[in-house]
Formats: sequence, C-alpha cells, structure tokens
Amino acid sequence: MSGLFYLLGVVIFVVGILASIGLHELGHMIPAKKFGGKVTQYFIGFGPTVWSKQVGETEYGVKAIPLGGYVKIVGMLPPGAAQLADEVTTDAEGNQVVRVRKSNTGMFTQLVSDARAAEWETITTADSDRLFYKMDWWKKVVVMAGGPTVNLLIAFFIFVGVFATYGNPADPKPFRPVVSEVVDCVLPAAEATRTCTANDPVAPAKEAGMRKGDRIVSFNGTPVTSWAGLQRRIRGNEDGAATIVVERDGEQLTLSTNTTVTARPTSETDETLRQVGFLGVSPTTAGFEHGGLLYTVGQMGGMTKDMVVALGTLPQKVWGVAEAIVGVQERDPQGPVSIVGGGRIAGETVSHENFPVKEKAVFLLMLIAGFNFFIGMFNFIPLLPLDGGHIAILWFEKARSRIAAKLGRRDPGPVDYNKLLPLTYAVILFFAAVTVLTLTADIVNPIRLQ
Repeated sequence: MSGLFYLLGVVIFVVGILASIGLHELGHMIPAKKFGGKVTQYFIGFGPTVWSKQVGETEYGVKAIPLGGYVKIVGMLPPGAAQLADEVTTDAEGNQVVRVRKSNTGMFTQLVSDARAAEWETITTADSDRLFYKMDWWKKVVVMAGGPTVNLLIAFFIFVGVFATYGNPADPKPFRPVVSEVVDCVLPAAEATRTCTANDPVAPAKEAGMRKGDRIVSFNGTPVTSWAGLQRRIRGNEDGAATIVVERDGEQLTLSTNTTVTARPTSETDETLRQVGFLGVSPTTAGFEHGGLLYTVGQMGGMTKDMVVALGTLPQKVWGVAEAIVGVQERDPQGPVSIVGGGRIAGETVSHENFPVKEKAVFLLMLIAGFNFFIGMFNFIPLLPLDGGHIAILWFEKARSRIAAKLGRRDPGPVDYNKLLPLTYAVILFFAAVTVLTLTADIVNPIRLQ
C-alpha cells in the first residue's frame, strides 16, 4: 500500500508541474495571439512528439521529455542585423520571400543565420504584419513576461490559500507557556524516547501535580509571559525549590516542587549537553502565522531575497552536488534538486505513515508553489535564452532608439543576436550541466525525508 501512496505522490507532483509548464506557455501564447502574432506550435516537453493536434494555425501537443515546454511565435528573429543582409524576392504566386544571406564568419554566427533562415522559409506575405519583431516594444515585453508571471501568480494563489487557512509552515508562532505534556520521569537526553521504569526518578512537574492544559502564570514569583523566559528560569533554578502558579479551569492554583539537575542540549541548534534545571513539561505551540494578500506579498519578497543569495552561491552548491554523487560528502538538503528529486520528496511525503493527510496535502501544495516561484523568478534572470534575457534586450532596444532619436540619428534597429550567441551558449551549457548533475544526484544520492 505504501508503494501505491508513493506513486500517488509522484503523480500529483508531476501533474502539478506539467500543468504549471502548460500555463506558463499559455502566458506567452495568449497575449501573442491577442496582439495579432502568429503562433504555429504549442508544446509541453521536448524531444520526440507523443501526441499533437492541429487547431487552426496552431499545432498543440506533448513531447516525450517533460522538462519544459515552448510556443513558436513567427518572426522572433529579425531577418538580419539592421535588415541589410537579406534578399527579398517574390515567388510565382506573388508571395514575398525573404532569403537570409548565409554567413561564414564563425560557428556562432552560422548557427543564428541557419535558425533565422529556417524560420523565414515558412513566412509568407500574409504574415508580414504578424511578425513578432514588428510588434510594439511593450507588447513584446508583455508576451515574454507572460510566462514567468503566470508561474508567480500560481505560487501566489497557492501561498495565499495555505497561509490564510492552514498558516505558514515556515513561520511558526512562538511557544506559549501552556502545558502540552507532563513527562512521568527524568530520563537521560539520549534515552528521552524510552518508557519510564520504577528506577527512574519522578519528574518534578509530575510530582507537583501539573496537568496538560495548565497555563503557567508565574515561576518563583516572576510572571511568565513566554516559554523562552520560563525555560531560562527553570534551567537557572538548578535543583532549587520551585513555586509555580498555574491557571486551571479558570482558577489559579499554587504548586510546589523542586527542580532537578540533568544534562540537556544547550539549545535547539546546539546539541552540546550541559547540566541545567529540569521541570518536565512541554509547551503548547500556537500553530503557524496566518495572513492574507499583504502577508503573502511580504513572504514572497523575503523568498526573492533568499533566491538572489542562493543564486550567488549556486556554483558552490552545484560543486557540492557533484561531490555528493561520488560520495565525498553528504547531500545538502538545502541544495538544488531536479524534477526527479521533487517527485521523490512528494512520493515519500504521501507514503509517510506518521504524517496526517492534512499535512501531506499542505506539503504537496507548498512544494508545487515553491517550484512555480523558482521557475518564475529564474526565468526573469536577464540572460539569454531565458525570458528575462529577451525582456532585457527589448528594454535596451527601446532605450537605444530613444537616445538615437534625441541625437537625430537613424534608429539602430533590433539587436544582432549573433553578438550574444557566445554568452547564450555559455548559459545553456552551464544550466544543462546543472540539470544533468541534479538529475544524477537525485537518482544515486537523493535528498530524503527524516
């Protein structure tokens, strides 16, 4: 049965990501068509075509490798630098034909020339006014920004729904000085989960008669307003007398005992043991912080800052992934993962026996929202071939045109992608390497739930 639940978790995650990819591409396609552009293909995935259907002028389909998607908008590449390098003729049917002049000045130049030529072979006179590069610059920005914006909106609405109802799992409220558990005996820290025996000393709180639900009002005459403050006073009391006032069923009761000394971790982040006072009670958590639209915007702003920092350390983290593959070090649970790793985490979450169904559902929603947030923000990075790279070029072209107009010079026209190809291919190779490494690590040394 656990295997079926594991598979269910993987399927839910994969379907969620594929739906997100599909919506991302709709974010490009819908405004492109709205602005009069011609979209000839809409595909989810890469590689061999699994299924496709022609609807009007657009072919819709699914490909074998679910690692992304694309829409093909006619006229993405201008015919040439400043439109001077091309031959325009008319065929037998009266259609204008653009033949892009081949280049032999280098590999990168030849690649973009071939891509431009292949695209223009399918363009006819009827498409002349529908070419992407001829759109108003702001329309092109909207088209390119539409995809990642959809991912951010998906993440936003999932976050809003979770934060407003369940609360934010990453933002717990402070512990309250309300007793959630009274332990029966004093056990060594290393044996805290075993059952008490007749030889184990009774816990001071048990001996004093404390009960679950008691709100601790004061400790040795000092009012208690937080669990952290109470914990400091208990630990500092060592084996001294303790007078505790609790509120129970609307009445205040005074309980007396002596705390005992035992070895406990210094803090939640420091497991070093030291001898401290011990009472034997656990606090009640107040749950998670709740919030609506503005709270979610603030949380996503913090996530954005964290992502910028993470991208700055990405090469170091990728090196750590490579070391984890060969067993040099443990896999960093905060390091990058692929869609395979995300699927494994989703499967382990759904199949985990000790997680309530509600927590499993919330975790899956947060996982899908987190991937959408990453995809959206990542695509806004101003580097080709990402959407952000195209947007940056469009802004640059607009600024350059305005400067030329003010100086009384001719509009320099579209940016020549030939000059950007070396950087573009460097970016592609780097992220391809990251993808291969994370996929490999998620197979041979995956991140697992504790």
